[in-house]
Amino acid sequence: MKKTAYLLLCLTMAGTLLSGCGSTASSSASKSAASAASTSSSAKAASSVKADEVDTTKVYVSPDWVQSVIDGNQKESSNYVILECAWGTEDDDTDYGKGHITGAVHMNTDNIEEDQYWNVRTGAEIEKVMANFGITKDTTVICYSDSATNSADDRVAFVCLWAGVANVKCLDGGLAAYTKAGYTLETGSNPAKAATGSFGTTVPAHPEYILSIDTVKDKLQNDSNFKLVSIRSKDEFLGKTSGYSYIDKAGEPKGAIWGHDTDDGSYANADGTTVGLKTLEGYLAESGASTSNELAFYCGTGWRATIPFLICYENGVKNMAVYDGGWFQWQMNDELPVQIGDPASSDCVYTTVGQLSADKAKAK
Repeated sequence: MKKTAYLLLCLTMAGTLLSGCGSTASSSASKSAASAASTSSSAKAASSVKADEVDTTKVYVSPDWVQSVIDGNQKESSNYVILECAWGTEDDDTDYGKGHITGAVHMNTDNIEEDQYWNVRTGAEIEKVMANFGITKDTTVICYSDSATNSADDRVAFVCLWAGVANVKCLDGGLAAYTKAGYTLETGSNPAKAATGSFGTTVPAHPEYILSIDTVKDKLQNDSNFKLVSIRSKDEFLGKTSGYSYIDKAGEPKGAIWGHDTDDGSYANADGTTVGLKTLEGYLAESGASTSNELAFYCGTGWRATIPFLICYENGVKNMAVYDGGWFQWQMNDELPVQIGDPASSDCVYTTVGQLSADKAKAK
């Protein structure tokens, strides 16, 4: 999901952030065929959902696995946090207010992104966010958003991995998949339980997961094995629209290839689950690239790009990163080279940011 009102964003770093916890019995959600209605956690009977264990590096997990953690039937059950991820404060998050997974705490994505380029905050800032949410490197973090195509949870999961959390999960298919599976929700707000000790490692533990704009510029010019992969709509890639109401110019960094969009469902199977590595490899092959290349995924402001990164991560691909600044930061520098159109076509135009028209913002 893309941000749509740049000038209205505000930082909400946090003293009163809410945090999930690993309680397993009285807070467990009961499974029933008619579970669309939300209930309070105090009204729920304990359940005993079981699911197969998954590897630590497995990111996308089923509703049954998430519920089995809540019910105390996984090794992760003793130390976990569930984050409902969305842009905006908890008061602004109507989905959280209507009902959320038992123990889930609202995570405002402003907590993890600065407001100039919407890049990931500094290591020191993220370490404070982790502490406020009760997260250390040994905490299992389970992220979810409302649907399969909303990448807010993927963005938060990516930041947790970058920080150094070893076991990070995303609920595959989002809350829609959870309720479809028959699990009830709770209402109300969950109190924060800040971490009592240190995070446990230097943040970020994996700085290599993020490439700066300067690094990307250098690699595009000097590294033939490097591929900058646009995870944006075809119209964005071709320069027909910026895709954002607050970005006036459209185009792509010169040398970028198209990796398909996540907002249009290209990264979701028919059942709402996330596609596998084979699908991603097919998208790369369309532009003569593969997972043997050094890959940097990007989009407009960093959300959609995290999905192919996480697919690579859970499949053991090592040579990938996210160019965090995306098109938003690139188009702020008039001197940077851009392409307009399909680079495989003779009609593709190569120019600079300063020569682009400023009438390509997405209508509000």
